Amino acid sequence: MNRKIFLTFLLILLLSLALYAQDEAQVFRIGMIGLDTGHAVQYTKYINDPEKNYNCKVVAGFPMGSPDIEGSIKNMGKYVKQLREEYDVEIVNSMEELCEMVDGVLVESIDGRPHLEQARAAIVAKKPVFIDKPMAASLEDVIEIFRQAEKYGVPCWSTSPWRFSPEVYGFRNNEKIGKVVGCDGFSPCPLEEHHPDLYWYGIHGVEPLYTVMGTGCKTVQRIHTENTDFIVGVWQDGRIGTVRGTRQGRSGKGVMVYGKKGMAPPSADTFGLAHEAKSHLIDEIVNFFNTGKVPVPAEETIEIFAFMSAADESKKLDGKPVSVSNVIEKAKKNNKKRAQKMGWW
Repeated sequence: MNRKIFLTFLLILLLSLALYAQDEAQVFRIGMIGLDTGHAVQYTKYINDPEKNYNCKVVAGFPMGSPDIEGSIKNMGKYVKQLREEYDVEIVNSMEELCEMVDGVLVESIDGRPHLEQARAAIVAKKPVFIDKPMAASLEDVIEIFRQAEKYGVPCWSTSPWRFSPEVYGFRNNEKIGKVVGCDGFSPCPLEEHHPDLYWYGIHGVEPLYTVMGTGCKTVQRIHTENTDFIVGVWQDGRIGTVRGTRQGRSGKGVMVYGKKGMAPPSADTFGLAHEAKSHLIDEIVNFFNTGKVPVPAEETIEIFAFMSAADESKKLDGKPVSVSNVIEKAKKNNKKRAQKMGWW
């Protein structure tokens, strides 16, 4: 009788272990590269929450900071410690080691300059990749990341969380507003010396603008003062979209939308909205990993960065209009020469 009980218990244990192993094998394993931004911890907390039932788990991370950016030096050790101790994330010694362990990659460096190298490691390893903002620190790098992704057949994308803010998402096709005829975006716009002016934080105003307006910006003009940037984009169909970036006083993130049927005034910027925007972004990231479908087309992201680069050119020209298409073509030519030199073409 005791032997029967023992064999029954053993059989149940083996079946349980087999089922557990099967469940673990079905979970989509995510690796993070960078780890010097709070997003690394925030996103891991969301994704690894068993109540979310995401079928994804952040399992490994490779720390890669920037010694000339204060926030990177100051915070990376703290974030790595949290990831290891609170979320059981294995910290590895190289991007190559990380890519061997996972099914998909999140690039989470606060600095956009190493993103091409980091994204390329994932792309060459045939791992789908999401790149946190800013996608890169130059338009040439943005173009090359997408070119590499196309070359290797790997889905890849990037965005600001504010694209998925509840006060932004869906305005492009909203029955109450009707066809969008214009939009004003706004966000804080602190500058960082190693990035084009709007790439670092102003993208939180530009990304929502494009979420509402869509692509097709023809020219960009920029007015710059010590505390404010004001950028005007004229679309090919005559619509006008603007971005106000502030470095003084209280500043929120959002859009004012003008439609043929109505208008959508911006809501107050609250922690709740920021929290919800990130939550929706993580939903999109998880869906991307589970389906391989990219929610933001490469062409739109390239134009967003061209818009911001054109704003820098306009600043140098004392506010004169700069062609977005010319900025893109110039960047493509420069990138082709660089990629050929590096043997990537």
